[in-house]
Amino acid sequence: MSSLNGIRAISFDVDGTLSDFDTVMRRAMDQTLVYLDKIDREAAALLDVDTMIAIRDRTHDELKGKGYDLLQVREESFKRALREIGRPNDDLGSKLMEVYLGHRYETKGLFDDVTPALDALKQKYALGLISNGNSYPKTMGLEGVFQFAVFSQDLQVEKPDRRIFQIALESAECAPNEMLHVGDSLQNDVGGATGAGARSAWLNRNGAEADPLFTPDIQISSLLELTEVL
Repeated sequence: MSSLNGIRAISFDVDGTLSDFDTVMRRAMDQTLVYLDKIDREAAALLDVDTMIAIRDRTHDELKGKGYDLLQVREESFKRALREIGRPNDDLGSKLMEVYLGHRYETKGLFDDVTPALDALKQKYALGLISNGNSYPKTMGLEGVFQFAVFSQDLQVEKPDRRIFQIALESAECAPNEMLHVGDSLQNDVGGATGAGARSAWLNRNGAEADPLFTPDIQISSLLELTEVL
């Protein structure tokens, strides 16, 4: 295990690290399809949550770097889903987006260890976010916790690109080896932080297998474990 002495700032990934985004998103999508079933039963019968996720991901890959934010990508994916099943209706696609967002943000979706860990860490470290998503502190009930927040959709550059980490380092006003980045993705979080000269903590909540291509300074199974190590 590498020494974590000299850390002044800690940055966190959001989705999968602070927020159980996958569970929240799937619940919201399921409720959106329930709504669709009331409006167009034939369309709803041709779609499911996994199909909607796949269409969203394809839409994101196509529109990435073209000035679309993630909400626009999500709305376009609803419209495309209806077109792909032969039920084109852009107005309904926009309504599905409205329903989805209503369910998406009705719960904060934070993991249980997030609030106590952040409360402990903020006493000693400058805390920040580096995210490829769009779960901003206010939507998670964490407004005022972080000293810096860097979101890829505001910059048109995504992790693991070292540039997003360099922007975070400038915002944190610290040297690369003075920042620890915490995230659940070996490639995006560990690989990205390492490429920028920062230290990294791999948050492996579910016991995933390590990848020899990416070597974190520390592996943890919960954020509370991080407070103990530091």
